[in-house]
Amino acid sequence: MIIEDSSETPGISLDPATCPVRHVLDGVSDKWSILVMAALHLSARRFSELRRDIPDLSQKVLTQTLRKLERDGLIERIVTPTAPPRVDYLLRPLGQSLFARFSPLATWAIEHRAEIDAARSMYDARK
Repeated sequence: MIIEDSSETPGISLDPATCPVRHVLDGVSDKWSILVMAALHLSARRFSELRRDIPDLSQKVLTQTLRKLERDGLIERIVTPTAPPRVDYLLRPLGQSLFARFSPLATWAIEHRAEIDAARSMYDARK
């Protein structure tokens, strides 16, 4: 199936083998990737700072998320040769451009959280 909706999204295939949207979103659509990019959007951060910024993110999952984002070219891992080595993470230009697309979604979520909470409560009350 091919979607042709506007001039901004020319013919996007929904075939899992060829869909570029699926390919990209598969790597960045989880909540941890978005939260890590949000933290790095503010400034370069060390691993321990990211752990403090996102306290419910385990060390293992943070490590996996950072590796995935680095592999996709969205963040950069910078090792400073000190004793012990200092490791910082920062958003690369590609990550900055992606985060710029997430910002409106975050704004929307903040603006509509109360409505969504109310809708969920009404839905749950019907069960």
